[in-house]
Amino acid sequence: MKRLLVILMGVAGLNCVMASQPIQLSLTPEIALFDRSERIEGLALSIWGENPQSAFALGFVNGSTGDSVGLSVGLVNYAENYTGCQWSFLNYTKGNFTGWQGGPFFGLLVSGVNYTEGSMTGLQCGMVNYTGKLNGLQLDLVNVADTAKSGVQIGLVNIMPENEWFTALPDQLAPGMVLINWCF
Repeated sequence: MKRLLVILMGVAGLNCVMASQPIQLSLTPEIALFDRSERIEGLALSIWGENPQSAFALGFVNGSTGDSVGLSVGLVNYAENYTGCQWSFLNYTKGNFTGWQGGPFFGLLVSGVNYTEGSMTGLQCGMVNYTGKLNGLQLDLVNVADTAKSGVQIGLVNIMPENEWFTALPDQLAPGMVLINWCF
């Protein structure tokens, strides 16, 4: 299968012997045009792909390793560290995320789950949003931030356990609030 993909790329006239690759086509990380360690700078089309990248990734499952940048659109997006936009039903970042994590809109709600273990700088909008450290805005039903550098949560349930109950106003609101919570 991998040979077939290489032949198809050769027929298309793309140079496959570069330091970084302009396009990745993959069924799985093991059945792909290029090895999962190759950096993709351009376009990644996948059923399930996993590469370090500065790219537009379109697929069912988009994996971004190392420090990756771009736009990932699919059913599931996961990354080590990511800058850009992750747009799917499930967005997961093991390290730090900068940009926008979101998913499809249904009426006034954004569907999906956004989960960043490290620091999230930017916007998370999904039915459930979680980050280790918030520096930005979490928007939708359930928002959780273990700590916050500077952030606002707007939703039905908003949790910042590091906050104390109304003692640090106006810089902090509370550990848990309905509709809105913040820490500056």
